[in-house]
Amino acid sequence: MENIEKFLAELPLFKKFSHADLKKLIENSHVKTFSPQEVIIHFGHPGRFLGIVLDGEAEAVITSKTGERIRLGMLERGDFLGEMSLLTGEPTSADVIALKKCNLLLIPQQTFLTTVAVNPEAVKVMAKTITDRLKSRQKNEEEQTRVEDAWQNLPDPYGLRLSPAIPRKILVINCGSSSLKYSYFDTAQETNNLEGIVERIGLDNSCIISSSNKGKATKELGSVGYEEAFKAVIALLTDSKEGVISDLKELSAVGHRVVHGGDKYSSPVIIDEQVIEDIDKYSSLAPLHNPPNLMAIKESIKLMPDVPQVAVFDTGFHQKMPRHAYLYGLPYEYYEKDHIRRYGFHGISHNYVALQAASYLKRNFREMKIITCHLGNGASLCAIDHGRSVDTSMGLTPLEGLIMGTRCGDLDPSAIIYICREKGLSIDEVDEILNRESGLKGLSGISSDLRKIEEEANKGNQRALIAMHVFGYRIRKYIGAYMAAIGGLDALVFTGGIGEGSAWIRSLACQELSHMEIRIDNILNKTTSPGSGEVGDISDESSRIKVLVIPTDEGRMIARETIRTLGYQDVSQVIEGQKEKKFPIEVSAHHVHLGRNEINVLFGSESKLTHRSDLSQPGQFACEETVNLIGPKGRVERVRILGPERKESQVEISMTEEFKLGVKAPIRASGDLKGSPGITLEGLKGTSKIPQGVICSFRHIHMSPEDALSFGLKDRDIVMVEVKGERTLIFGDVLVRVHPDFRLSMHIDTDEANAANITTGMEGTLVRVQDRR
Repeated sequence: MENIEKFLAELPLFKKFSHADLKKLIENSHVKTFSPQEVIIHFGHPGRFLGIVLDGEAEAVITSKTGERIRLGMLERGDFLGEMSLLTGEPTSADVIALKKCNLLLIPQQTFLTTVAVNPEAVKVMAKTITDRLKSRQKNEEEQTRVEDAWQNLPDPYGLRLSPAIPRKILVINCGSSSLKYSYFDTAQETNNLEGIVERIGLDNSCIISSSNKGKATKELGSVGYEEAFKAVIALLTDSKEGVISDLKELSAVGHRVVHGGDKYSSPVIIDEQVIEDIDKYSSLAPLHNPPNLMAIKESIKLMPDVPQVAVFDTGFHQKMPRHAYLYGLPYEYYEKDHIRRYGFHGISHNYVALQAASYLKRNFREMKIITCHLGNGASLCAIDHGRSVDTSMGLTPLEGLIMGTRCGDLDPSAIIYICREKGLSIDEVDEILNRESGLKGLSGISSDLRKIEEEANKGNQRALIAMHVFGYRIRKYIGAYMAAIGGLDALVFTGGIGEGSAWIRSLACQELSHMEIRIDNILNKTTSPGSGEVGDISDESSRIKVLVIPTDEGRMIARETIRTLGYQDVSQVIEGQKEKKFPIEVSAHHVHLGRNEINVLFGSESKLTHRSDLSQPGQFACEETVNLIGPKGRVERVRILGPERKESQVEISMTEEFKLGVKAPIRASGDLKGSPGITLEGLKGTSKIPQGVICSFRHIHMSPEDALSFGLKDRDIVMVEVKGERTLIFGDVLVRVHPDFRLSMHIDTDEANAANITTGMEGTLVRVQDRR
């Protein structure tokens, strides 16, 4: 260790480290030896460490399409590797292979964040290296293509296989009205994983069922409450013979499914007193689920006070829906005062299968349009556009939307009034009918179990046939509506007991959608039966849209979200250490970026944009030229053009101007234009109709590599920002953009500035990271 410390102290990266800091760094890292021709880093794999070559030689190589190995560079004593992945989050774009026997000091990402990234001099050295690499890449199309290929080759782009850099042991708890489901995940040793359920809580003959590599087991518990049920799970985990841990302190965290987080929680959180208070408050919206969720949380904290507890909300994924999707046509005060709105459910499942679909198709989740169909005893659809749930069929409660096992789904509210009046039923009696006696059960008169209804339908039972067709029709109608809502589709996903198990329902749901480019292969539809973690593709060869069957795994998704939340804690610590570092809040008015074709048409062939004034970001400027925007409804005059010219024209407007123009612009990051609406531009010499390019800009922060390193952030991270003024506000969903030419500042549009009373000169500070790609 002494020799390593002396060696590191001579490197520019560590010259300003104290003896204590270097000692801490080395203690939290490890030395690994690589034999000649052994791969140190694989192409397309995520970067999880900063490597320092202590001795030996290695080469960075790529394999061409013809199979030829091409050397990109050499690594020798004192060189470091893996820095690009740590900053950008991108996978490694080359193989790094030992030429001679190599010893490397591997600094894990967590240690990098808490030691290197908080040292100003180290940040400067690292930032210069990264800046040089990024600038070089801008001029090298081959390297840009290589990075894109690396993304395509990521083995687990969304962390669904649960293989974090730091091994974790995660317990997942899903506590229902009369049962407690549990899952245990050991990311270092999958054979230790187990799952099970405690059934009939509060009733006679309670039992605990477990399933693992060792097989399936059932143990009678007598009559138990939630406290005894939770203790039975813990006893099973720690059992000296059948258990998987010897002490509860081995657990990295406990992840809890919480059904309702209201409109406050759009992402998982570490549970504290405030979170507990909020879950209790939202119990009025989920009276059958939040109270048992909360009981499990309190019991878990009591038994494991030192183990982090994470809440993963079933409603969370839907809380970024636009206002026009979640509001009901009721007097507005019912929303303002009583929070009556669409919340949506099954969010954990919808998110999981959508990520699986993106991974299978080797596509960027944040660039896809997906419709997910979670079909079980409870059923819902979700429209996902660029990684965000923009609409879902369940509403204030799980009663709205599709017909389900025993729930009626969409219903004319007057039907309830009529039943109450004409049948003399109370509200409670009607509630019982709508939630427990309707849906497939009520229509078929047979059962809420679709398998039994299918059996009877195959025998010619007319009510069973009616129930099947009504169910399939509702799904098909929602698919069509959601395609219209998100303006197209890349993938249609079926999941849940019915979605995975019923070829008939999948066929009914997709019938007559061929004009929308949705076609299924009938043989594949009947024979496909993917297992856990697998994807079944039932698309016909002629189908432009992929139709997939993906088994859901809410327990795994909760574990994944728990692991990510733990990882964000390290970043949050770095951000907390930089809380005095403020940045200006800049308001971006509407503006236009033009490509060469549009410049020629609007201002004359070979014309150039005229510099008017510099903008805050280096190299960007306002132009003397303006254009008029002409939409289906109206026009906006004299919109400033910003330079320099771009490859593709882009128009950024506020939501207020959407109404004036008569267009619906999606909220997107700059440059993400696919599927956005077009508009007519009017200039001095002519007009040009662009087919796409109108967006409302995603609120964002510009950062240089040095800024990002100092905050522990990566390009495309999503963060929260606090702005203090007359009233302190916290902006969520702020996109981090990292570029060598950027100067630290946050950009919001005029609508956001007006609503928040943001004025020139106000500053923001980072609060925490929300999401990381």
